Amino acid sequence: MSKKVAIIMGSDSDFPVVAPAIKKLKAFGVECDVRVMSAHRTPELAAEFSKNAKKEGFSVIIAAAGKAAHLGGVLAAHTTLPVIGIPVKSSTLDGLDALLATVQMPSGIPVATVAIDGAENAAILAIQMLALSDDCLASKLETMKEDMEKGVMKKNEALQAKVAEL
Repeated sequence: MSKKVAIIMGSDSDFPVVAPAIKKLKAFGVECDVRVMSAHRTPELAAEFSKNAKKEGFSVIIAAAGKAAHLGGVLAAHTTLPVIGIPVKSSTLDGLDALLATVQMPSGIPVATVAIDGAENAAILAIQMLALSDDCLASKLETMKEDMEKGVMKKNEALQAKVAEL
């Protein structure tokens, strides 16, 4: 099974939002290919990409889009690969429009959806999917979780020291 993730943005203005996903995938050693295509302005391109994504070696698709945010659904409609949607915050409705457009998919066309601008979690979810068949990635995820736990415990210790000083 390939370990390559496609990150598709509806606009190049979404790049700052998806950058944390790219960084996280790279940190885990997962190859990613980042492209711009639109569900509305380049619908044939998006459909064609999605139809051929598996043949091109992709295992997961991450789709970031704002406002009407139909990109994840269009991509999911044309593939059996898992699609993870990142609703992008816009100036209009603070991303609620994108969240609803991404998460409210019809039966049979699922798009796993993370928080508004939640690119890092999209990458982690993609890595978790890949880790189902990759023990090395699974081990890296375990280490990440352990590090997070240690970080919280360290913060609690510092807090307890502050409380004791009061």
